[in-house]
Amino acid sequence: MSFDGTYDHDNIFAKILRGEMASVRVFEDDHVYAFMDVFPQGRGHTLVIPKHSQARNLLEEEPQVLSHLILGVQRVARAVRAALNPDGVTIMQLNGAPAGQSVFHLHFHVVPRWEGQPMRPHAAGQMADMAELKALAEQIAAKIS
Repeated sequence: MSFDGTYDHDNIFAKILRGEMASVRVFEDDHVYAFMDVFPQGRGHTLVIPKHSQARNLLEEEPQVLSHLILGVQRVARAVRAALNPDGVTIMQLNGAPAGQSVFHLHFHVVPRWEGQPMRPHAAGQMADMAELKALAEQIAAKIS
């Protein structure tokens, strides 16, 4: 998909926000929803999305939504760091299919990183174990402040 287009109200993140698809919730407030990526690029990979948006990417979003969203991303990244003690944290935001975007609802990836452990490919591989995702989500959620 290119930068231009119409928001698809049936994308998987829209369905998650409407409660039509299951997710493993990490954090939620009035503005953002954070949940575990089911195809994680690393242990603890968390997604953060705006709750009230029809932006397909960062370039389409309103500044007031972005301000709440980036604060949510920071809050989740801090909790990931406190819960999992990684050596680093990769924070990614992809715009357009050529950039690797696969779900066209604005979102950020928070991926904990450890020395010597390469990041797995984006949106590829085997689905994560749900029990492990739930345990990780509980660990991260316990550190949200």
